[in-house]
Amino acid sequence: MGKAPGPGGDARSRTGSGNGWSVPAQQARGKAPRPRTDDEPRPEEPTPGATGPDATAPEATAPDATVPDATVPDATAPGERSGRVPLRPYLIIGAVLCALYFLYAYLQYARFDSPSWDLGIFEQEVRAYAGFHAPVVDIKGPGYLILGDHFSPAVALLVPLYWIWPSAVALLFAQAALFALSAVIVGRTVQQVLGGRHGPWVTVAYGLSWGLQEAVKSDFHEIALAVPLIALVCRALLTERWTAAVLWALPLVLVKEDLGITVAAVGLVLFVLGQRFQGTLLAITGACAFVLTVFVLIPAASNAGGYDYWKKIDTDGQQHVSTLDVVLGAFDSSVKIEMLVFLFGITAFMALRSPLVLLVLPTLGWRLLSRDENHWGMVWHYSAVLMPMVFLAMADGIRRSRTSARPWLASFAGAVVPVTVGIAFAMTQHLPLRELLRPETYRADAGTYAAREAMAAIPVGASVETDIALMAHLTADRTVYWIGGAPGTAPDIVAFNLDAGWASSIQDPAAYATQLHPEATYRLKLRTGSIVVVERIPAG
Repeated sequence: MGKAPGPGGDARSRTGSGNGWSVPAQQARGKAPRPRTDDEPRPEEPTPGATGPDATAPEATAPDATVPDATVPDATAPGERSGRVPLRPYLIIGAVLCALYFLYAYLQYARFDSPSWDLGIFEQEVRAYAGFHAPVVDIKGPGYLILGDHFSPAVALLVPLYWIWPSAVALLFAQAALFALSAVIVGRTVQQVLGGRHGPWVTVAYGLSWGLQEAVKSDFHEIALAVPLIALVCRALLTERWTAAVLWALPLVLVKEDLGITVAAVGLVLFVLGQRFQGTLLAITGACAFVLTVFVLIPAASNAGGYDYWKKIDTDGQQHVSTLDVVLGAFDSSVKIEMLVFLFGITAFMALRSPLVLLVLPTLGWRLLSRDENHWGMVWHYSAVLMPMVFLAMADGIRRSRTSARPWLASFAGAVVPVTVGIAFAMTQHLPLRELLRPETYRADAGTYAAREAMAAIPVGASVETDIALMAHLTADRTVYWIGGAPGTAPDIVAFNLDAGWASSIQDPAAYATQLHPEATYRLKLRTGSIVVVERIPAG
């Protein structure tokens, strides 16, 4: 496979390729060539970094042609002339971003402030893989095989880290590192595509993007593995490394079931860019992987014998929704519109100038069709996979717009990166990382001390039925069930937070535990703050 072409596009003459990136194709069709910009390779020079059969041979020089003087210095930086982008500045920025992500996630964890049960679920899954067991997640139900919920076997890649660091915190660190890695990929790609000093600034803007910040706040999710893969796919598409784009896209089907449609979208983009055979083959592969996963593999592992998440689209509460109503309701909420505006607005809408923007359609599609309001807005982790797509589509949009026949568009292209950076910093004032500037973020409050005391009262190795407050802190060395979701198990401990809305009416925690498990009797062991710990009374 040939090395990626350098900034400014491909100097090869490929008539009829239809990929939008081959400049001399216009000349081959008899059209007047457009003026060459400073960031494009000269027609008589090979594309920087091109090797092998894809390299462009120098054109024959006419007898009266003027040969450029080799002694004239080139104003382009050495790294840009050779197609190489220095790695060190991006690693530094990536390390800072990783530290910020992890610091935020760890402080949230240390305050017992997890927003959902997901971190506990994923730790139980990784813990099972680490012990060479089937991925049973008791939080979802005793003996529940998690592959019957979401198909994410790629999570097993975290096992080596978990062997070293058997804690939910290890997953938070892995996610921080993966997001930071994607920032390095995005930034270096922008540098290679646009030249100048755009790369480091876009790395920062991308790293501060709302999609990544909200994902960090949402604790660990399997999509952390997809984000750098998608960045690599987009990088390969921009640098015309078609085979690499295919190979980086294929593992996405093992990250989460819906990403099979995203793989198909990568195939569509390849087709649009003129790679019809590879594009068609990849689109078919992605679609088949989605069908196989959703209609065969997940139902085979599910207790219900089907894919539960169809209900998110065709059911509103207990009422069935027709297909027509689902489609008509795709844009029926201002929350959805706001999300779309900010998705493309963070790139000054320049992402819409690139065919790479087609990659966002599968994820946006199921989210807009969903009846679950959690899928519509800017919160949670659902937009993280979209961030590398829109930022690298922005880079391609800028490259395309620089030589636009519309002067205003060419001028605007030069301002997009500063605008994007300004938007990123302005939005961060209202996003999770802003909390790192507040002193109270680093202080333990009464609720934190109460949770620590409750943790100390729960023996290692015990079976525990609990809610979100303590869950992710217990999964490493206890058997953990969701409160009310483990009938017939008679766990050793039942612990929960009385301040949680569902528990506010409970007057007698021991009686409530006995009600959940009538085959056993429970007594209050500890009440600290709003957290209660109830233990099972030994029989006899």
